[in-house]
Amino acid sequence: MSSILLSASRLVLAIVLLGWVAGCGDRGSPVEVDYGGPVADWPFWGGDRGARHHSPLTQITKQNVDRLEVAWTHHSGDYFDGSGYSKRTAFQNTPLVVNDTLYYCTPFMRVFALDPETGEERWSFDPEFRSRHGEGPYPLMCRGVSYWEDATAKAGAACARRIFYGTADSELIALDADTGVPCEGFGEQGRVALREGIGEAPPWEYHPTSPPQVIGDRVVLGALVADNVRVDAPAGVVRAFDARTGERVWAWDPVPPGWPREPDPETGRRFTAGTPNVWSIITADAERGLVYVPTGNPSPDLFGGLRKGLDYYGSSTVALDAATGEVVWHRQHVHKDVWDYDTPSPPTLFQIDGVGAGVPGLLQTTKMGHVFLLDRETGRPLYPIEERPTPQDGAPGETLSPTQPFPTHPKPLHPLHLEPEDAFGFTFLDRGNCRKQMERYRWDGIFTPPTVEGSLQTPHTGGGPNWGGVALDESRGLMIVNQSHAAVINELIPREEADRLDPASFVYPDEFYPMHGAPYAIHRRLLASQFGAPCNPPPWGSLTAVDLRSGEVVWTRALGTLRESAPFPIWLFFEDYGAPAFGGGISTDSGLYFIGASLDKYFRAFDVETGEELWRDRLPFMANSVPMTYRLSKGGRQFVVVASGGNPISDMGDALVAYALPD
Repeated sequence: MSSILLSASRLVLAIVLLGWVAGCGDRGSPVEVDYGGPVADWPFWGGDRGARHHSPLTQITKQNVDRLEVAWTHHSGDYFDGSGYSKRTAFQNTPLVVNDTLYYCTPFMRVFALDPETGEERWSFDPEFRSRHGEGPYPLMCRGVSYWEDATAKAGAACARRIFYGTADSELIALDADTGVPCEGFGEQGRVALREGIGEAPPWEYHPTSPPQVIGDRVVLGALVADNVRVDAPAGVVRAFDARTGERVWAWDPVPPGWPREPDPETGRRFTAGTPNVWSIITADAERGLVYVPTGNPSPDLFGGLRKGLDYYGSSTVALDAATGEVVWHRQHVHKDVWDYDTPSPPTLFQIDGVGAGVPGLLQTTKMGHVFLLDRETGRPLYPIEERPTPQDGAPGETLSPTQPFPTHPKPLHPLHLEPEDAFGFTFLDRGNCRKQMERYRWDGIFTPPTVEGSLQTPHTGGGPNWGGVALDESRGLMIVNQSHAAVINELIPREEADRLDPASFVYPDEFYPMHGAPYAIHRRLLASQFGAPCNPPPWGSLTAVDLRSGEVVWTRALGTLRESAPFPIWLFFEDYGAPAFGGGISTDSGLYFIGASLDKYFRAFDVETGEELWRDRLPFMANSVPMTYRLSKGGRQFVVVASGGNPISDMGDALVAYALPD
């Protein structure tokens, strides 16, 4: 009886506390708003070319952030609603605010221009999206657009200011930023086809998902290439186009130096099949004329025995000359990657006194929770990187690297251990189930290779950190990053057996990939108990702040709750368990860090120095995105905007939500 009363009292206390958090602060008292602080727009996907995700704004502070309220909401209508337009959408967009206008794109490839103060539409553009496929393993998405001003154009000329973006129809489109009308002198009626030289591939297997990087008069972009479909997957080429005409200026085919290039006239392929692709965000240093590209794996991702050297630029950060496309330097973060540990996040540029002797630096996070600090000009490590022996004895025919690089400053942020005694469970039943699975499958650390018998992999192929990147507060020397924490089981299936299986019988997160042309297919699934909970110990989502000068963790905490993942009232008792996060966060000079990303649909603000949660608000859908912020005039308010549209494992929607202090 006492245990029942204790549980009941905990439930009542949890409900009371939640009510207190939701209603804390005297909502009727006036808010003191400082109108004398800085103003700033958000002209790039990551706030600046180097994707620091940081703003100098200070109007929203630690003292008044709990008074934020919804200022406006915009709905595009572009999401899966059961009508058959698409089976999956993910609203992963980060808008721009530049040219006194807010610009964003939708999963159905439309672009909207809004009044940034009111959310009122100024124009919209519909490309008449053709690839309404709903096929393949990925949802439809458009992470962002890019802005460019032509310094040579006459004042008031059409397309003197342009919006560029790539679509799931594999087109690069240029729009007049003032009217939304396609730029006639760019390609064919404002469009450039991106399939030239790629070879045959269905629409879902190859297309851009991230915004191009515009540097000088070059528009540089890569593309998503579907994982683990076939050995001869579409080329991972990165190309630059003239911002005025759309003419291709250069193409970087990521093959080893001296690699023979033989075009295939039968398929129309001019670039090398199966090369590492660049699906994530490209950054740039305009002063040095460099673009930085984060690369994925050669194809297929989870078997490397047939690559014959195409790993050379795989899972790396590569610096290219923006004018020519020539490689200036590259740094590999995973050798012979057979884990889908591709470089997922934007290479972040910084310069901080006391970090690497104050030289211009580049910070690269990886799915493993490794943080590499490099010299931006040369790629040399700012701190030692150790090559450590890693497991061997992969599947027959596999080739593995004897060592892998481990950064030492900061040390890896993701847990490196996973033993049966670490098995998690809400009860002794599911804990025992997890322990048995962990005893059954091979585990020799984070670089345990996939095997026919089955092996464990952690982090999950989604990270650790992922495409949302980091927030980098240079004045404080702080980096803040969100991570997911889960493990998967990898089982290689011999070709003859795999060809008898029906891929449709596997439903996410139970995944099957054919890897056509390889001796194996792959069966990958979450290491979870019979109740569906991850077997690795929580938190399953986290935030970590690192002092880049010392390399030490300043604070870490769980991110998210089980509100959308567990039934009521169970989730009330597990506030510190966190939840997998999809997206990223931003920081401000006032010492705030904003992030959605978690499955529980909350948008939150934290103290950057302590990690204390200062505010949260429930969004209509999960914020599967990275927010942004702006304040455009001395008499104006600071807005924080986040895309709330979820993804296929949550509700899907279309809400772009702007917050501000009361007017």
